[in-house]
Amino acid sequence: MALTHIACRNAKPGERPAKLFDSLGLYLLVQPTGGKLWRLKYRFGGKEKLLALGAYPEVGLKQARERRDRARAHLATGIDPAQQKKTEKLMLRAAADNSFEAVARAWWAVWSPARSEKHATQVLRRLEADVFSQIGSLPVASITAPQLLAVSLKIEKRGALDIAKRAYQTCGQVLRYAVAHGLAERNAATDVKPGDALKPTKKINYARLDVRDVPELLRKIEAYDGSAYTRQALRLMTLTFVRTSELIGARWDEIDFEVAQWRIPAARMKMRTPHIVPLSRQAIAVLRELEQLRVGRDLVFPGERDHAKPMSNNTILFALYRMGYHSRMTGHGFRGVASTILHELGHRHDLIELQLAHQERNAVSAAYNHATYLPQRAKLMQAWADHLDALREGAKVLPFKTA
Repeated sequence: MALTHIACRNAKPGERPAKLFDSLGLYLLVQPTGGKLWRLKYRFGGKEKLLALGAYPEVGLKQARERRDRARAHLATGIDPAQQKKTEKLMLRAAADNSFEAVARAWWAVWSPARSEKHATQVLRRLEADVFSQIGSLPVASITAPQLLAVSLKIEKRGALDIAKRAYQTCGQVLRYAVAHGLAERNAATDVKPGDALKPTKKINYARLDVRDVPELLRKIEAYDGSAYTRQALRLMTLTFVRTSELIGARWDEIDFEVAQWRIPAARMKMRTPHIVPLSRQAIAVLRELEQLRVGRDLVFPGERDHAKPMSNNTILFALYRMGYHSRMTGHGFRGVASTILHELGHRHDLIELQLAHQERNAVSAAYNHATYLPQRAKLMQAWADHLDALREGAKVLPFKTA
């Protein structure tokens, strides 16, 4: 006689385990401790075997029968239900080990050492905040392009257009890592470009002066009455047009006065490759003046309060504000001004780009590119410094084509 819901509920434990049979090998095992367990008795390969189907009441009578029927269906095709259950558990465990979040963290561990700590931390935090909550638990091999776009579209709804695009691109890097390690057969992120579904982001144009306003800025820098370190930082930035972060993090052991070079290590460069700045006579003079201020410090531009830390990255920006250039000029703007004027003067585009450290470089070419054309770049930097002197002194300098 088949079991009923009432019989299952009212079954009382005894001194020994008791079996309440349903049909087709299914029964409820009532333990002396009060536990009630579903079991399926079947034969496979000439041997009697048992399959656990769950515990009552978490698994009700109807659900137990459904599990029994699935097991018997496996038997009908020559599959041992117990072995199939073990296989499914292994697959679930593998799916958890190869979830998008697990693979993303493995990718980040490999990817992050070659990036700045700040950038690497930002990428991981974006994944944790915006991606893992939506697709982190999914097997990486099952991720689809619509799922990736759904993640980015949710970010886009809060107005973070750039982060939405970056999230999609980061997911693509994770999936590329999964494919490379045999955890997925393909990268779904390549099926759709972010621009196909996401709103376009506006390119950031850093505020910078018109070329005709540069002479006045140069004269204001010379007359700047703030900190001596700040004034010299502004002077050196105009002469070298490095990035603000590269300037304020400068260390004395990077400066080689004998060969007139500033060698910035890869760890401090945006492109993560070393960069050489040939130093003009004027740049050397600025550094010699800074050397007079040095009192056993490693940093060329130490912080005002904590000399063990570099000058704040806002120091140059605030100095420009004081001089009347709010919303008109930034530290990054010096790079754009230098590029514009040097091109107008007819200097070679490739030399200008090398000195701006703009090129994306692979590991093979990096060692070559950071030192290539140094004699020509040294002439470029000296010509640039001389041109700034002429502008500051008020001479009318006409563009010309260099040889």
